[in-house]
Amino acid sequence: MCALVHSAGLQDRDGGILLLSTLLGMFPLLAKLFADGAYQGPLFQAALSAILPQVAIDIVKRSGRIKEFVVLPKRWIVERTLAWLNRCRRLAKDWENLNIKALAFLRLASIRFMLRKLCNPS
Repeated sequence: MCALVHSAGLQDRDGGILLLSTLLGMFPLLAKLFADGAYQGPLFQAALSAILPQVAIDIVKRSGRIKEFVVLPKRWIVERTLAWLNRCRRLAKDWENLNIKALAFLRLASIRFMLRKLCNPS
């Protein structure tokens, strides 16, 4: 199983370790983590190996030489999935005042998305 991490700022990078530490027992088959270039520092690497030693991290880097749009490997999966989920009107804006409600609507949108893919394999 693989996981993807979206681009991060300094605070997000620190929060990423906190988030990953909550996943410790939830995904025992997690083997590889694809991350943005912001996660390539030694502090993130050390913290990740301390909480999830079995997980290898693969940094998806942008080329500084290319000026036009280039599809980055694995990163487009995250962007595409977020775009599909944002088609749901309820998820387009943050209307919920409780995180548990927002998570419930995200799960419903994901179920709807998966059902469409299963019923219309094109």
